[in-house]
Amino acid sequence: MTTNVLCIGAVLWDIIGRSPASMRVGSDVPGRITRLPGGVALNIAMALRGAGLAPALLTVVGKDEEGAELIRACDRLGLITKHIYRSADLPTDRYMAVEGANGLIAAIADAHSLEAAGAKILAPLEQGAFGQEPFAGTTVLDGNLTTALLQEISKSPLLSASDMRVAPASPGKAERLLPFLNGSKATLYVNLEEAGLLLKDQPSDAATAAAALRLSGAHRVAVTDGGSEAAFAFDHDVVTAKPPEVLVARITGAGDTFMAGHIAAEQAGASPQEALIRALHAAATYVSGEAPF
Repeated sequence: MTTNVLCIGAVLWDIIGRSPASMRVGSDVPGRITRLPGGVALNIAMALRGAGLAPALLTVVGKDEEGAELIRACDRLGLITKHIYRSADLPTDRYMAVEGANGLIAAIADAHSLEAAGAKILAPLEQGAFGQEPFAGTTVLDGNLTTALLQEISKSPLLSASDMRVAPASPGKAERLLPFLNGSKATLYVNLEEAGLLLKDQPSDAATAAAALRLSGAHRVAVTDGGSEAAFAFDHDVVTAKPPEVLVARITGAGDTFMAGHIAAEQAGASPQEALIRALHAAATYVSGEAPF
């Protein structure tokens, strides 16, 4: 299977505890705990596969049993895993979150192996594994990569012709996207909090944040704000749309699904307004507990 989509970043196990109760610090409530394949790069790859694309994963997975099981799960999903760096020294990464009726309570991303592997995960690109140099397809990056590696990728001649799409993974990693505000041709996907961290300001809404990020040097940028209006800034224009109202059954992975929905819509030829609307509908369908594609 050949690909024109690379997903570079976190591929790990998501361990999610969910409760229908509202929670606060110290809450001890009944609920369900699940373990599923996850990580920003993998979540986006799974959604893109559901939209009919064939993404290849560039990441690190340990040669432990958890890693072998994760690779088998990715293979069953129809993702291209043969380019993944398998490490005998690094364990398979994990992510743990607790969600309540009032949203995400807390989360810890243990992506230390991805950070430690660094540029080793890019070896297939350097070896010409994708049949063209520079790679001219779509490249998805996530903020679980180190600042140094993101900076290297932003200037890499191996990806100079790529349609690059970048997400910060979490507000705590938003500033890792700063290299993509300096004349890069990347499309950024952030929420309102992450936009504020990049701008070192507190924009009042998504449209204001998207326009400000464009002025700060972003090529194109999508900004979401939960159930409030989202925005997409491009060229000298900003389009906005409001997400559908749905009952929230899950939260982890919603931003990744939005990003995948936007990429898939643009690849299908949707206009900027329509691509934003389709992405918001994909994310809303996901958080409601349904499959978006």
